[in-house]
Amino acid sequence: MSQGERVFHHSEASRLDIPDRLTWLPPSDVITALQLRPGMTVADIGAGTGYFSIPFASVVGQRGHVWAVDLQKEMLVILGGKPGVKSMPITLQHGDAARTALDEHSCDLAFYSNVWHEIDDLQGALWEARRIVAPGGRIAIVDWRKDAAVPPGPPADHRIAMGDVLRSLTADGWAGVTGKPLGMYSYLVTGTASR
Repeated sequence: MSQGERVFHHSEASRLDIPDRLTWLPPSDVITALQLRPGMTVADIGAGTGYFSIPFASVVGQRGHVWAVDLQKEMLVILGGKPGVKSMPITLQHGDAARTALDEHSCDLAFYSNVWHEIDDLQGALWEARRIVAPGGRIAIVDWRKDAAVPPGPPADHRIAMGDVLRSLTADGWAGVTGKPLGMYSYLVTGTASR
């Protein structure tokens, strides 16, 4: 993730937990779409304040694990201070999309929510996702639709069209690449790492 103007700054972190967001993009819809289940290991890259990390941890349970990766240490401090997080299967990890510092083939899913448009080195992020997911593991990208209203979300010229993400994953060799609208303003693109 870039330190540039597209990165959602930690000084605005309270906006990540506004109640309206539960209407725009309910975590339960993402959990269902991704078929998360107990025992899975998920890398939530660009985890922010844990909007997805916390519900993901509730689903994967103590037999699973969530790596909450963020470029901004301040975001991880906020997430780590939330009630109950210390007893959840969540590890806070400082890193960026191209350098997570996670072990090779250690995750079932590399998940990116509302950060794909912020990443300067998208090819590096794809390589890193392929490195950290196990064979047969998946990548999932949730980001803002270009045709959706602004606000909420980043300016339209910062957004990446779903078709461009689909083409990027296909060109990078991910299998079974699919995309669909998700929530009120977003899309979900997924792909599977070759075995």
